[in-house]
Amino acid sequence: MKYGLLTYDENKNFFNVGDNVQSLAAKQFLPQVDIFLNREKLGEYKGEKVKLIMNGWFTHNIHNWVPSEDIDPIFVSFHMNNTAAPFMLSEKGIAYLKKHGPIGCRDQFTADTLNNKGIDAYFTGCLTLTLDSYKVDDSERGDNVYIVDPLYSYPRPEKIFYNAKHTVKNILNGKAFLLGKKKRHLKKFISAALLESAEFVNQEPPSNTYSDEEKFKMAEELLDKYARAKLVITSRIHCALPCLALGTPVIFVNGFDSFVDSCRFEGILELFNRVDINSTTGEFTSNFDLNGKIDADTKVKNLEKHHDLANALKEKVRARI
Repeated sequence: MKYGLLTYDENKNFFNVGDNVQSLAAKQFLPQVDIFLNREKLGEYKGEKVKLIMNGWFTHNIHNWVPSEDIDPIFVSFHMNNTAAPFMLSEKGIAYLKKHGPIGCRDQFTADTLNNKGIDAYFTGCLTLTLDSYKVDDSERGDNVYIVDPLYSYPRPEKIFYNAKHTVKNILNGKAFLLGKKKRHLKKFISAALLESAEFVNQEPPSNTYSDEEKFKMAEELLDKYARAKLVITSRIHCALPCLALGTPVIFVNGFDSFVDSCRFEGILELFNRVDINSTTGEFTSNFDLNGKIDADTKVKNLEKHHDLANALKEKVRARI
């Protein structure tokens, strides 16, 4: 039996390091990695039987679903987005998932979607909740505050002005004139001093720049950085969830207003200290005691609701490996 690890296609402009963080969560359970398998090309694999943890977002290439019969899948932390579900849940797709059930799902939306099709499915949470293997002693924690891709669904220069075609398109549709919105909304709940002193981190670098080996190194470096942080403020679930595992105080900034995004979060948002933002007005509420604005002296204690999910995931994956 071989052991595989997921890699990922890049989109035309950027790639998401959070995908590689999810693969690192899977990697820690494997005795070795014999082969890398591209998430979007699992139907093409032919060869010796390979065991593969099927965690994360599935799938952008809906025409290459279902995976090869030469893959022995372990379904935990599986997310089927609402955009892909109508295509993935064909007669063939339903039969495949029934064959390999029960399906452990990253979010409640996926579990409900599969159950509605007669597929045995249940909520597991995300495998990145098990990344406590990267945890360091609190004595190694510094004073760094990281703000990681806050409100990344808002218009941002690197996407508005990616090339001439994008620039013209985003001027015509009005998005180019909303570039100041993110800064205005962040200023409503984060102090000016912290916005100036904190280190901003981008988990979505340019495509066609890094090898898979470099991407995994980048993901490990981010985990090491977050493990030593005083506080992390982020809109990336694959920053916030690992921070829970690492014991790093984290505040999740939720300004998403589309179902494509919100369906990913069902059952997950309850794990975080959160700031919820009205993406139109910038008005916000928090589910923790926030007096004034978040600043360098703000102290939050993680809710610690993730441990049962993390322990169950570890037990499930180890039993299958």
